[in-house]
Amino acid sequence: MRSSPPPRNNPVAEADAAPVATEAARPARSRRQVVLITGASSGIGAEVASRLSASGRWDLLLNGRDEGRLGAVAARTFGAALPMDLASHEGCRRLTEAALTHSGRVDALVAAAGLGWAGAYTDMTPASVNRLVNVNVCAVLHLVSLILPQMISRGSGRLVLIGSVVGRYGVRGEAAYAATKGALIPFAESLRYELQGTGVHLSLVLPGPVDTAFFAHRGTPYKRSWPRPVPAGRVAAAVEEALTGGRDEITVPAWLGIPGRLQGMAPHLFRTLATRFG
Repeated sequence: MRSSPPPRNNPVAEADAAPVATEAARPARSRRQVVLITGASSGIGAEVASRLSASGRWDLLLNGRDEGRLGAVAARTFGAALPMDLASHEGCRRLTEAALTHSGRVDALVAAAGLGWAGAYTDMTPASVNRLVNVNVCAVLHLVSLILPQMISRGSGRLVLIGSVVGRYGVRGEAAYAATKGALIPFAESLRYELQGTGVHLSLVLPGPVDTAFFAHRGTPYKRSWPRPVPAGRVAAAVEEALTGGRDEITVPAWLGIPGRLQGMAPHLFRTLATRFG
């Protein structure tokens, strides 16, 4: 039996491919907000750039390490390329300065940059652990601390952090990666309390496996038969929803949020099933 098509009013379900932007359809610059997207040279970040550009409501500041790929994304999305390595506080500071110099303000931050690693934790080198923590955790915390003050002083802003369901549940063979993504969950929850009344909203997007080059970049392919990777466009749609709506947390696909209920109510059973099914 063929499943029925998703409802048209579901922005996440209908966004497997990014729409195409045209400069003629974009509103005047004075009516657009400025969004800084990290990790925009490929994967989820590039897909977010394409989707937000096509909406015509944003001026894009795009960050990534690969200048060639970042330039190509910037060219097709009418964005400004700001290549920078975010593995150090200095890189985050330079990116923030470049963004504010270019546009005068940052209305929204989409922290999509991230590294992956898979394998036995005992096989990880100290250098691999440090870089994973620096890019996946420290860079996010540094960028938020650098960009947040001008949002608070203006009384408005949006922060969207890209986490992972791996950080919620833990997965065999991805202990360090899960730790870095898991760190974003209490960070986001705690910072929301501080942001109450400031006009700044923080959302956390938690994707499951996504059909991008992420697994190739980490050097280990995705081998599980379940859950199946979703198109990056679905995550980009969730990011757009986070930027324009009021949800604090969005899981993609939504059903991956269900195991959390079992984990909370019956942790031993959850671990038994997770051990059996991977």
